Amino acid sequence: MTLPISREQSIELLKKYNKEEDKNDWNHFLESESIMQELAKKLNENEEYWGMLGLLHDVDWGITKQNTVEHLTKAPEILKEAGFDEEFINNIVSHGCGFECVGLKDKKREKKIEFALAASETLTGLIHAYAIMRGRKISDMELSGLKKKFKDKAFAASCDREIIKEAENLGITLDEFLQIGIDGVKNIKDKVGLN
Repeated sequence: MTLPISREQSIELLKKYNKEEDKNDWNHFLESESIMQELAKKLNENEEYWGMLGLLHDVDWGITKQNTVEHLTKAPEILKEAGFDEEFINNIVSHGCGFECVGLKDKKREKKIEFALAASETLTGLIHAYAIMRGRKISDMELSGLKKKFKDKAFAASCDREIIKEAENLGITLDEFLQIGIDGVKNIKDKVGLN
């Protein structure tokens, strides 16, 4: 599970394809990275590798978001050029399984790491929206409050609860995963405009 580039180089790679002024996108990249690292810590997995998956999972978003069916069609080439292997690339692409993305609608996630990435990157939206509702505060966010928002399907409606529940395939409960998510985002609150 060696990585071909450093975190700093990964940030540069993201900047090449994503505008720095698109703050929401960058918050999502960083929060996905941090939740994946927190999850890896809990599961005794490689934190650097899992974090890098979270950080780069939407590397082609800046150039495909105007036509979302193309999302993840450019990522493999971008990542291959940066030196990532087939396994890393497949793990990245797996978070699009089941969506209208080209070639992914009928695919299913199968591996632990795939469930982890999809659940983590989806959870960021729910946590960030809840923090904003709370006056951008995450430092005192509690699991019970986030659980209520998870059950309220009208809140952050675009966050697919079924994908978040895929974390249960990792041998942890939904409650444990939601807490891991809160902790992950708390770790980087200053970088994503929360307090």
